[in-house]
Amino acid sequence: MSSSIFTSILFIFFLMIVDPLIAEAKVLIILMDEEPVFSFKSKQARSRKSNSTLQWIEEASLAYKERLRTSHDVFLESLLQKDTYSKLYSYSHLLNGFAVDVQSKEVLRTLKNATGVRAIHEDVKIEKFTTHTPRYLGIPTEVWPTLGGADSSGEGVIIGFIDTGINPLHPSFTGGSTARFTNSSKFKGKCVAGEKFPSTACNGKIVGAQYFARAAIAAGDFNATRDYASPYDADGHGSHTASTAAGNHQIPVIASDFNYGYASGMAPGARIAVYKALYTFGGYMSDVVAAVDQAVEDGVDILSLSIGPSSVPSGPAAFLNVLEMELLFATKAGVFVVQAAGNGGPSPSSILSFSPWITSVAASIIDRKYNSSIILGNGRSFSGTGLAPPTEGEMQYRIAAAADVSHTNTTSVLEAESCQHPEHFILSSARNKLIICTYSFDFEYEAASIAAVANTIQKIGAAGFIIAMDPDIGSEQIKGATMTMQVPAIILNSVQSSRALWDYYNSNTIRSASGQAVGFAARARILDGRQAFFTRQAPVVASYSSRGPDVSNALLQTADVLKPNIMAPGSSIWAAWSPNSEGDPSIKGQNFALVSGTSMATPHIAGVAALIKQKHPRWSPAAITSAMMTTASTFDHSGSPFLAQLTNQTAPATPFDFGAGSINPAQAIDPGLVFNSHFEQYVQFLCAVPGVDEGSVRRAAGTGCPTKRRAWCSDLNTASVIISNLVGSRKVIRRVTNVSSRNEVYRVTVRQPSGVNVTVSPQVVMINGNASKHLKIVLTAIQATRTYTFGEMVLHGSRKHVVRVPIAVYVSTSLKS
Repeated sequence: MSSSIFTSILFIFFLMIVDPLIAEAKVLIILMDEEPVFSFKSKQARSRKSNSTLQWIEEASLAYKERLRTSHDVFLESLLQKDTYSKLYSYSHLLNGFAVDVQSKEVLRTLKNATGVRAIHEDVKIEKFTTHTPRYLGIPTEVWPTLGGADSSGEGVIIGFIDTGINPLHPSFTGGSTARFTNSSKFKGKCVAGEKFPSTACNGKIVGAQYFARAAIAAGDFNATRDYASPYDADGHGSHTASTAAGNHQIPVIASDFNYGYASGMAPGARIAVYKALYTFGGYMSDVVAAVDQAVEDGVDILSLSIGPSSVPSGPAAFLNVLEMELLFATKAGVFVVQAAGNGGPSPSSILSFSPWITSVAASIIDRKYNSSIILGNGRSFSGTGLAPPTEGEMQYRIAAAADVSHTNTTSVLEAESCQHPEHFILSSARNKLIICTYSFDFEYEAASIAAVANTIQKIGAAGFIIAMDPDIGSEQIKGATMTMQVPAIILNSVQSSRALWDYYNSNTIRSASGQAVGFAARARILDGRQAFFTRQAPVVASYSSRGPDVSNALLQTADVLKPNIMAPGSSIWAAWSPNSEGDPSIKGQNFALVSGTSMATPHIAGVAALIKQKHPRWSPAAITSAMMTTASTFDHSGSPFLAQLTNQTAPATPFDFGAGSINPAQAIDPGLVFNSHFEQYVQFLCAVPGVDEGSVRRAAGTGCPTKRRAWCSDLNTASVIISNLVGSRKVIRRVTNVSSRNEVYRVTVRQPSGVNVTVSPQVVMINGNASKHLKIVLTAIQATRTYTFGEMVLHGSRKHVVRVPIAVYVSTSLKS
C-alpha cells in the first residue's frame, strides 16, 4: 500500500472518530494562535541579557499574561451570546487557550470557524493509576550520605503532584524549616485554604496547594461534601504518592493499631507542591491541563502524574494530544515530567503514557512479602494472605461455615456466605468460632468487600474468619487482600487450598437429617499475618503494569519510542493515606495504606529525580531520564534476568515490560554519559511521525517543521534504539555527552537482536570532560522476524561507568528477502 493511500485512510478513520466525539462534547479546550507567556518571556530574556532588565521582563510577562486572559474573554464575548457558554479556565503559561463549557453544537461550529483559533480538543476523563523501598533501592546507604543525610536529600527541589490532593496533618508532611528553602527558591505558588485545609497546612514541607475542579463541576461529578472544595485529599491516592516521593524520614507506619515499620520518602528533604485535579471518580483533562500550567508557572522542578487517559487519544497521533503537548512545554521550561505507564497489563501495547519527553514508569513486585497461615486440626497447614493478628494463644478454635450459623430466613445462601451483614448470623452459634466466608463474584464486582466481612465478624463476636475461594472464580488477585485488620483472618486465595478446607470441614461437621449443621468438630488456628519476610526473587514485572510497544495512534500502530522507560517498585507499597478516604472502603479510617499500581511506582522515580536534580541542578529533563535508563538493572537480586508476571504464570521479561530496567539510584546520580534532547529535537520527532503533516504539528505545538527534517522517529537522541519497521537497513546517530569533568575512554559492545546485525562506530570512544561525541549505529536486517527482537549496546568506561542502551527491532523485510 502506498504511503499516500495509507495517509488518506488514516485521515478518514480519524474523521470518523473525532467528529462525533467533538459534536457531543460539552467542555472544549480551545488553543489560540498567539504565543503563551513562557515563549514570550524566553524571547524577552534572550533579547535583554542585562540583570537590570530582569524586573522589566517579569513586569512585561505579567502584563502579557493579563492581556492574553482578557483577549480570551473578548474573543468569546464577540462571538457568542452569554447564556451559550461558560469559560472555565484561561491557559496562558505553557499554552495560550481556554476551556469552555458550551451548550450547543451551533456554538461549536462558530468556534471552529473563528479567526485566531489554532486547534479545538474535546475534554476527556482522566484516571488514577492505582516504607521499605528506599532501603530496597539502596538509597539510605549509597545516595543519602552523598547529599548530607536523609533529611537534606532533595533539599532545594520542589516536586509538583497532579493528583487527589494531600492530607496536611499526616506526620509524613508536618514540620520543615522554611527559612533556608524559601530564600533560595524560585517557587511562587500559593496556598489555597479551604475545608480541612487551613492556611497553616503549607508549613515548609508543603510549600503550595491549589485545587482544580471546574470541569468536574460542569460535568456534574463533583460533590463538595464528598470531594472537598480545597486541596484536602478525600481519596488517599495523592497523599500516598506524595509521601512515597518526598515524605519525611523515619515515620512509624501504624495501621489498625500495629506498627509495620518505618516509612521514608525517596527524597525526604524535597518540598511538595499540591495541585489537586483528581477525585474519587477520576478527573477531566481540562482541569489537569490547568493544574500543569499553574505548576510550571509556580516554578516546580518535577511534575509527578500517577494519572493518565483511559485509552489511546484520538487524532493523527497520540503525541499531539493536548495533555502530551502541555507536558512537552513543561519539559521545554526545564521541568522533569514523570507519569505512570498505566495498569492495563499484561496485554501488549497497553501503555497509556506515550511521548518521548515523558518518563513513563512500569511497576515491579518487591522482595517484601506478607504471608498468613492456618493450621487445621488434622495437622495440615495452608498459606494465604491477610494483614491480620493471630488467634489468641495456641489453642484451636471451632470452624463454622457462614451458612451453617445464619438464620434460615436469610434472603439467600449466597448472601449469607459472603458475610456482609451481621444481622444474618445466629450470635450464639457464631460466637468464638472461625467463620468460613466465600469470595464470590459479588466481591469482584464490589457489591461485597473484605472490609464488610471484618466488620461483620467483629460485631458477631466470632474468633476470626477464613475467606475461601468460589471455584467458579479461580482468581488469585483478591480485592481488598492488603487491608489491615484487627480481627484474626486469612484469605485462601487458592482454589486448591479452599477445596481442602471444605473437605476437612464437611468431614468433621455433624448434620441432621434435613442437612442442618448440629455439631462442629473441625478446628483451626490462624497465625500472625503481619510479619514481613524478604526474598531474593525481585524485582518481577507486576502483571497489571502496562506494556509496550508504544503506539502512535488509536489504530495501535507501533512507534519508534521505548515505553515504558524505567521500572520502580509498585506492588504492596506502604505510604501515607487520608483517613477520610472515600476511594477505598477497606482503608477508610487509616493513616497508612498498602496499595499497588503504577501510581505507586511513579513517585519513586519522582523522588529519585529530586536526588539527581539536587546533585546536578543544571541537568535537562532528558539528561535525568537518560541517567536513570542507562544505569538501570536488568537482573533480579539473585542475578537472574527479570521475569514478568502474566495472567497465571511468569515469563522472561523484555524492555517492553520494564523499559531500560529497574531504577538504580546510586548509579543514576553518576551515569558517566547522557543522551540529551531539547524542544527543537522533539518537534523534529513529531514531524517524522507517520501520518502526521506539518499542519497537524503546527496546530498542536504552535510551530512548524524545520526545513531540514529528520527521516525517522528513531533519529531522536534517546537512551534507546527502537525501530518498529526495519526494511533492509537503517543508520541511527546518537550523541553522548560526558557529564563528568574528567576524560574517559569507553569501549562499545553489542548484543545483537535476533535477525539483525548491529554495528557501532567508533568502537572505542575517547570523550573529554563535559564534551560530546557522536556514535553511528547501523542496523541491518538479515532475517524477517515479523516480531520484535531485543538486544543492547553497552559502553564500558575506563572509570567504571557502564552505559546500557536497549535495542528493540521489528524486521518486516530483510535484504535477502
